[in-house]
Amino acid sequence: MNLRRKKMQEKLQEKLKETLKAVLPIIMIVMVLCFTIAPIEPGILLAFLLGAVFLIVGMVFFTLGVDLSMIPIGENVGTCMTQTKKLWLMILLSFILGFIVTISEPDLQVLAEQVPSVPNMILVLSVAFGVGIFLVAALLRMLFGITLAHMLVVLYVIVFILAYFVPGDFIAVAFDSGGVTTGPMTVPFIMALGIGISSIRSDKRAEDDSFGLVALSSIGPILSVLVLGLIYHPESTEYAAETVPEIGNSVELWRVFIGGLPKYIEEMAISLLPIIVFFVIFQLIFRKMNKRMLIKVVIGMIYTYVGLVLFLTGVNVGFMPAGSYLGQVIAGNPYKWVIVPVSMLMGYFIVLAEPAVMVLTHQVEEITSGTITARAMSLSLSIGVGVSLGLAMIRVLTGISIFWFLIPGYAVALILSFFVPKIFTAIAFDSGGVASGPMTATFLLAFSIGACMSVGGNIVTDAFGIVAMVAMTPLITIQILGLIYQIRSKQSEKAERRTGADILSHISDDEIIEL
Repeated sequence: MNLRRKKMQEKLQEKLKETLKAVLPIIMIVMVLCFTIAPIEPGILLAFLLGAVFLIVGMVFFTLGVDLSMIPIGENVGTCMTQTKKLWLMILLSFILGFIVTISEPDLQVLAEQVPSVPNMILVLSVAFGVGIFLVAALLRMLFGITLAHMLVVLYVIVFILAYFVPGDFIAVAFDSGGVTTGPMTVPFIMALGIGISSIRSDKRAEDDSFGLVALSSIGPILSVLVLGLIYHPESTEYAAETVPEIGNSVELWRVFIGGLPKYIEEMAISLLPIIVFFVIFQLIFRKMNKRMLIKVVIGMIYTYVGLVLFLTGVNVGFMPAGSYLGQVIAGNPYKWVIVPVSMLMGYFIVLAEPAVMVLTHQVEEITSGTITARAMSLSLSIGVGVSLGLAMIRVLTGISIFWFLIPGYAVALILSFFVPKIFTAIAFDSGGVASGPMTATFLLAFSIGACMSVGGNIVTDAFGIVAMVAMTPLITIQILGLIYQIRSKQSEKAERRTGADILSHISDDEIIEL
C-alpha cells in the first residue's frame, strides 16, 4: 500500500514538474511585458495569474488521469483488435475510438470556443468525424503496408485544391483544427492503437509503419472543416470580442472564476460520456480488465474530468482574456512591430518546455543512436517555432494570405519526404501537432486575436492560422535532421570501408593467406 502511494506521489510530482515547465515561461514573459512595454490593469493581471493556477492544477490532474485511464483503455482496445484479426471490427473500433476521443480533446474545445462562424458542437463533431475516418485510413495503411509519403502527397494536394473553393473564413480555422486535435487526450490513444496494430505484422517495415497514425489523423479535421465550409453557411462570421471582466477586489475575482465553473462542468460531462459508455460496453463484451485495473481506470476518469473542468475554466476565464488584452496593448503602441520578436521569444520557450517535445527529442536520439542529439532536436524545433510565430504575427499586421506560407511550407515538407529515411517522415508528420500544445491553442491564439483587433484586421482570416503555422514547422525541421543523419551515416560507412582498405593494404599477401 505504501509502495503504491509512493509511486502515485512520484507520478504526481513528475506531472507537476512537466506542467510548470510548460506554463512558467509564458507567465515570466507576460510579467516582464506587463512591467515594461505593455502595462495592463491590475484586475486583468490577477485574473491571468489565478487562471494560470487553475490551468496548472487542471493539467496535472488531466495528464495523470490520461495515464491512469485513457492509455490503458487504448492499449486494451488495440490488443483486442490485434487478437480478433477481423477487418470490419478493426475499422469500426478505430472510427469509434477516433471520434469519441477527439470530442474530449481540451485544445479542440478551446479552439471551438473562439471560432465565431460555427457553433461549438458543429465544429467539434465535424473534426471528430474527420479524425475517425482518417484513423481508419491510417489503420488500413499499416495493415497493407502503403507508403506514407505517397498518401501524404495525394491527400495534401486534395486539401489545397479543396481550400481554393472554400470561403476564406474557414481556411485558417480548418488548418488550425488539424493542429489542435493532436493533443494530450488524442495522441496517447492513437499511439497505443498503432503499437497494438503494428504487432500483427512481423516484417522489418512494421516498426516504421507504427508511426504515421497521428499524421493522417491530423489531415482528417482539415478536410472535414473545409467540406463544412462548402455546405454550411453561417448567418454571421464576425468575431465578437470577449469582454474582459472588471475586477475591483479579490472577492469579485473569485466570483468570476466560480461563475464560469458550472458551464464547463456540464460541457465536460457531455464530452466524456461517450468514452465512458464505450469503455463500459467494451469491458462487458471482452472482459479484458480485472477488478484492480477497473478501479484504477475509474479513478483516472475522475482525475481526467476534474482536470478538464479546471483547465478550461482557467483558460477561458483568466488566461485567454489576458492574452487578448496584452496583444491589443502591444499592437496598439507606436512600435507595433515589436510584437514580432516578442511572439518569436514566446514560441522559442513554449515549444522547448512542451512535455511531448521532450519525449520526441529523446525518441529521435535513440533511433539515430546519438547521431542526432536531443539537444540539436530541441534547438531546431525552438528556432523553427519561433520563426513560425514571427511569420504569424507578420500575417496579423499585414493581412497576407495564409496560403503564401502554408503552400511553400508543405511543398518543401512533401518533397523532403522522398529523400529522407521513411521513419523520419513519419515522426515529422506525427510531431506536427506536438509543437502546437495547450499554450499555443490557448494563450498565443488569444494573443494573436487581440493584436489583430488592435490593428483592425480580419480576425477569422488573419489571426486564426497560428496553430497551423506552428504545426507546420516540425515537418521541415525533423526531416532536415533526417537528411543530415542519412548523410552522416553514409560518410561513416565510407570512412569504415576506407579504414578497412588501408589496413589490408599494409598486410602482405603471405600474411593475408596466413590469416
